[in-house]
Amino acid sequence: MSTAEEVRLEEDANRKKNWKRWGPYLSERQWGTVREDYSADGNCWDYLSHDHARSRAYRWGEDGLLGITDRQCRLCMCVSLWNGKDPILKERLYGLTGPEGNHGEDCKECYYYLESTPTHSYMKALYKYPQDGYPYEGILAENRRRGVADKEYELEDTGVFDKSRYWDVVAEYAKASPSDILCRYTISNRGPEAATVHFLPTLWYRNTWIWGCTHEGCTMKANLALDRRVPNKVTGKHETLGESVWMADVGPDGKLPKILFTENETNSSKLYGVDSYTEYTKDAFHRYVVDGEVTAVNPKKRGSKVAAHYILNVPAGKEVVVKLRLCAKGECSGGNAFSSQLFDTVFAARLRDSVEFYTGKIPSTLCPEQQNVMRQAYAGLLWSKQFYHYVVKDWLQGDPESIPPPESRKNGRNAEWGHLFNRDIISMPDKWEYPWYASWDLAFHIVAFCNVDLDFAKSQLLLFLREWYMHPNGQLPAYEFALGDVNPPVHAWALLCVWRKTGPRGKRDTEFLARCFHKLLINFTWWVNRKDPHGKNLFSGGFLGLDNIGVFDRSKPLPDGWELEQADGTAWMAFYCVVMLDIALELAEAEPIYEDTASKFFEHFIGIVDAINQTGLGQGLWNEEDGFYYDHLRVHGESIPLRIRSLVGLVPFFSVLVLEDARMQKLPNFKKRCDWFMQNRKDLGSRISLMSTESNEQRALLAIPTKEQLRKVLKYVLDEEEFLSPYGIRSISKYHQKQPFVFNSNGVEHRVDYVPGESTSDLFGGNSNWRGPIWLCMNYMLVESLRRYDYYYGERFKIECPTGSGHEMRLKDVAVELNKRLTGLFMPDEAGRRPCHGDSERYAKDPNWNKLVLFYEYFHGDNGRGLGASHQTGWTALVVNCMLDCQHPDELMKTASAATKPSPIKAPRSKKK
Repeated sequence: MSTAEEVRLEEDANRKKNWKRWGPYLSERQWGTVREDYSADGNCWDYLSHDHARSRAYRWGEDGLLGITDRQCRLCMCVSLWNGKDPILKERLYGLTGPEGNHGEDCKECYYYLESTPTHSYMKALYKYPQDGYPYEGILAENRRRGVADKEYELEDTGVFDKSRYWDVVAEYAKASPSDILCRYTISNRGPEAATVHFLPTLWYRNTWIWGCTHEGCTMKANLALDRRVPNKVTGKHETLGESVWMADVGPDGKLPKILFTENETNSSKLYGVDSYTEYTKDAFHRYVVDGEVTAVNPKKRGSKVAAHYILNVPAGKEVVVKLRLCAKGECSGGNAFSSQLFDTVFAARLRDSVEFYTGKIPSTLCPEQQNVMRQAYAGLLWSKQFYHYVVKDWLQGDPESIPPPESRKNGRNAEWGHLFNRDIISMPDKWEYPWYASWDLAFHIVAFCNVDLDFAKSQLLLFLREWYMHPNGQLPAYEFALGDVNPPVHAWALLCVWRKTGPRGKRDTEFLARCFHKLLINFTWWVNRKDPHGKNLFSGGFLGLDNIGVFDRSKPLPDGWELEQADGTAWMAFYCVVMLDIALELAEAEPIYEDTASKFFEHFIGIVDAINQTGLGQGLWNEEDGFYYDHLRVHGESIPLRIRSLVGLVPFFSVLVLEDARMQKLPNFKKRCDWFMQNRKDLGSRISLMSTESNEQRALLAIPTKEQLRKVLKYVLDEEEFLSPYGIRSISKYHQKQPFVFNSNGVEHRVDYVPGESTSDLFGGNSNWRGPIWLCMNYMLVESLRRYDYYYGERFKIECPTGSGHEMRLKDVAVELNKRLTGLFMPDEAGRRPCHGDSERYAKDPNWNKLVLFYEYFHGDNGRGLGASHQTGWTALVVNCMLDCQHPDELMKTASAATKPSPIKAPRSKKK
C-alpha cells in the first residue's frame, strides 16, 4: 500500500497535481557567480560581492536564508533577521570569497537541513543566529592572516556562541495543497538573558522585466500590493505565475506586524552615483530596520518586494512561533487562515506523512543515530535542489537595457557554448559554495536520489543529455566556471544504477535506458576523438575532477614535446566502455539490433585493457616492479612513470563486468562475435578471465587488472600505513608522508606530499585537496567494484584486511568493512564526538548541537574531520547507500537472468509551470 507521500510523487509524475511546483529551490548564494559576472577580466567575486548583493537586482536568479521559491524562481520567500547589533540586515548567508579564505571560498555560517519529503510537502531547516554582532571583519581579517598550513577560522571559533547567546531559527513548510504553503517559524532564545530580534519573513518577485530581454522567462513587471480590506494580506500578480496571496499572522504579542513594501530594483545611486530606476530599492528593508530610514519603504503599500516586520522579545530559554501562509489565488482554503484546527492539523499530517515515508526507506534495524544521519543526509540532498538559470548567448551579448559587456567576453569564458540554455531545477553540490551544477558530481547525487525520488533522478540524467545542454560535439557541460572542462565519464554508470531501480527484472523502464544510451553514444565518441590523440587507447583528459592530485596542473598545456598519458583517463574510458557494454546487452535482450553495438564496446574495452597493461619499453601504465598503475610523462619519446601512489592508480579497478553463460546464450550474435574474437585474437583474448561455476556454467570477467595485479594493488589499498584510514580510503598513500614524490624539470622542483587535511598549495584555488583526504564518491566506486570482483572470484579470492593483520576476507567482506569505516565518519563515539565535526566540544555535548550532522565535501585522511564545503550533501549523501549496503552485504550486482521488455512509449511531456 502506497504512503501519502508516494501518492503525491505519483500524482506529480503523472501531471495530475503539481506537488513539486514549490520547493527549496532558492539558491543560498547568487552573488559571486559566473552567470552574474559581466566584468572584462572574469573576476566574478569582485564584480558582484556580498556587500553589493543587498543593493543590486540579480539577472539570473535569487538567493535567501531558509527560503523557498517556485520551480521557475518567479516568486521567492525567505527570512531576514537583525539582532540590533549587526551592521547589516541578515538576508543571506555570509562567507569568504576565493581570494579571501586561506583555503579558498568558504561559508561562515551555522545552518542545517533537518527534513524534507521528495515533493517538499514538508520541509524543515535550522539557522543559528548570534545575539552579539556578527564578526564580519574579524572573520575576514583572521582568515587572511592565516596561511595554507593553518586551519580555517570558523564562526564557532569567534566565541559568538559562547554562553549560548544565539537564536535558533527553525523554518518549517507544509503544503495543504500543491500551491497552498503553510509557513511556521520557531525562534528560540538559547541565551541566559531575555533578548530581542527583528524577524522579517520576506516575499519578492525575481526581476525579469528590467533587462529588456526576450528569451523564455522574461516577463512584464510583477506587482505585490496590500489588500486594503485585510491589513495582513498581500496579493500578487505575475504574468505567468498568476495571482498569489500572502498572509502574516499576529505575532506572539497578539499584534499584526508592519507590512513593508519596496521594489526589487538596484540602488544605483548608492552603488554608482547615478539616479535609480525608483526611489524604493532592493536594500530598503536594511535601510528601514538597521539605519532607521523610514522613507526607504513605499508608503503606498505596493511594490515587487514585501516583508512582515516582527519585533520579538523572548525570555531566556524560551521560544516563540510566527506563522505565515502563501497560496495561489483560488487554492487558499476559506476561514481563519491560521486557526489551530487548520494550521496545526496540516503540519501534523505532513510531518506524519514524512515519518511514514522514511520509515519505508530507512531500515528499522539501524540504530537511532544511524537513522538520524540518514534522515539528515536525505534532507540535505533534497534541500540542495536549486533553480539554475544561464543562457550563454544572452549572457555573452548582454541585455538591451543594460550596459554592453566588453568585447573580450565574446572570445572568453564559455564563448564556445552559445547553444547552452539552462533554466531548470538541478541538484547542486552545495547551494552556497557550489551554487552551480557540476556534471560529474550530479551523477553521484542521482545514485542517492533514486532511493527516494526515482522520477527526479531520471529527469536529471535526461536533462544533461538534451541538446540545449550537451554540446553539438557531444561533450557534457562541466560547470559554469569552465563549461568545457573535462570530468570523469560517470553519467552512464549513474544511468545504469538508476535504471535498475525502475522495477524488477523484466519490468524496468527500458525506453528511458535507450533514450539516454543513444545520446551517450555521441558523448562516448567525443571522448574517443578528443582524448586519445594517437589512437593507442592511452588517454589523457586533464584534471578529471581530481584537482591537485598530480605533480603539476593536469588541466593546463604541457611544454612542447611533452605528453601526459593518464592512468585514470585511460581507466575512465575503459570504465565507460564496460558500462556502455552492459547497457547495450540489457537493451539487446529486448532488441537484438543492440548486439552489434555491444560487440563494438567489448572489443574497444579489450583494446584499452591491453594498452594500459603493456609492460616494457614504456608502452603501458602498469609498473610491474611497484605493482601499481601510474601516469606516464612522455618527453621527446622517453617515457617517465610518475610514481605517485594515488587514486589515479585505483581508477583502473572500477572497470569490472561479469558475463554469465546464461546471459550470453540469449544473445547469439554477440556470443558468436565474442567466440570469434577469443579464437582469432588470442593476443587480446588472454585479457579475459574465464571460470566455471559449480554447476559447470561459464563466467567471463572483463576487468583491467588480472587476479595477480588486483592482489598487488589491494595490498597497498588495505595497508593502514598506505591508503587505509580508520574512515575509508585516502586519496594519496600515507607512504608519501615520509617519501614525497619529487620531479625536477628545468631547475624547477615539482612535489607531491601526503597532506591529509586542507590543501597546502594554491593549485585549483586551494579549496579542495586530493593529496590525502577521504572522498566519499571515489570510495563508493571502489566498494561497488569490490563487490563485482567478489561475484566472480567468490571464495577463490581472499586477502588480508588490514594488510599484515593475518585476517583474511572475501572481497565482499572487505567492501562491508570499508562501508563501516565510511559511515563511522558521522557516528558519535561514547563521548558524543563525531569524527566529521573534529574535536568540537559543542557538537559533542551541547544538546542543541549534538544531533546535528554536517556532510562535508571531503574528510581528513587520518582523523576524519570534515573539510571543504560543509553542506556537500550531493555526493556525500552516498553515505546512505553505504549504510544500506552494510545492512545487506550479500546483495550483489547481478547480471541479467530474464528477458527485459521495453516499456510502452509515452508521449513527450511539456515543461511544467
